[in-house]
Amino acid sequence: MGRILAIDYGLKRTGIAVTDEMQIIASGLTTVDSEKAIDFLSDYFVKEKVEKVLIGEPKQMNGLPSQSAPLIEVFITKFVSKFPDMQLERVDERFTSKMAFQTMIDSGLKKKQRQDKGLIDEISATIMLQDYLSRKK
Repeated sequence: MGRILAIDYGLKRTGIAVTDEMQIIASGLTTVDSEKAIDFLSDYFVKEKVEKVLIGEPKQMNGLPSQSAPLIEVFITKFVSKFPDMQLERVDERFTSKMAFQTMIDSGLKKKQRQDKGLIDEISATIMLQDYLSRKK
């Protein structure tokens, strides 16, 4: 069984989370510059067996696509072109950034640490992935 990888793609940064090989636990992997995300994934897919990739689908409260949706569609086009055989699934990413920030507070991170936007993106991807795993069971 391969890992499941989740991507929280943004204009500047992309948070990435991944499961263990048994697809039980979601863990934050890293945050990369969005322009380097495809290169990072190319390297990662060579090192690790990934079965599926989840990409966050930003929506507004009314369910319509958010302003960042066209940016993510461009990334998905590049992703599918580079990795045509990789299984891809879109997942709702509403509230993940707010949940990530609250998780940082709850875990006792200092204010300075909570200002690390890269960490927020990585935690957001982890929350997205953990939610997916919970629904899958």
